[in-house]
Amino acid sequence: MSAQHRCPGVSRRSFLNGVAAAAIAASFTDFVAIRPALAQTALTPDAALQRMMDGNGRYVRQRLQSFNEDLSILRQDTEEKQEPFAAVLSCADSRVPVEILFDQSIGHLFVSRVAGNVTTPEIIASLEYGVAVLGAVLIMVLGHANCGAVKAAIAGKDVPGQISALYAPLRAAVDQAGPDLEAATRANAKIQARSLSEASTVLAAGIKAGRLKVVAGYYDLASGKVELLS
Repeated sequence: MSAQHRCPGVSRRSFLNGVAAAAIAASFTDFVAIRPALAQTALTPDAALQRMMDGNGRYVRQRLQSFNEDLSILRQDTEEKQEPFAAVLSCADSRVPVEILFDQSIGHLFVSRVAGNVTTPEIIASLEYGVAVLGAVLIMVLGHANCGAVKAAIAGKDVPGQISALYAPLRAAVDQAGPDLEAATRANAKIQARSLSEASTVLAAGIKAGRLKVVAGYYDLASGKVELLS
């Protein structure tokens, strides 16, 4: 018997779309229920932050260690699972290679990237997954020097397509810091870090329990150094 005969008034396409939607919903339920919200790393939030900053120090001194690791073994060990110790919300800028500038390799960092390193529902959901399911104990919101997104928000000019959608989430930083690009970029990193801490009940609970730390940082393109922002 056809789908239409079983469901009078419902087209075959509608029936199939409904089946597909149900399958996606079931898959998502399985996705978020993989494991309880328990850290898989033995690092504390402070130790995770120190590990990242130590890695950045090696990057600045051009003494990277991550490239010495056997990549075939790393790929093999992370094929079935990932256990990042930290997450980073970074700008999409191609000059900000997150794993490299923190001297970390495959499976160490859970990275979400978007122009202007702004928080959106999709970004928050991604970072919640990184913390609640994968066990990351640290989130760093990383702004960087000469950020084009912040620069565009300061200028506020007409731009093609949907680029101007970035203006609204960057507005608070521009209002706070004015036309100074570096000051606005630093302010934005701190504002977005605070937003993550307050807007997500999942992340807020981790912070309250001492299992998670959220910090803001600023990456200098010239020196390669990451500065923690208070």
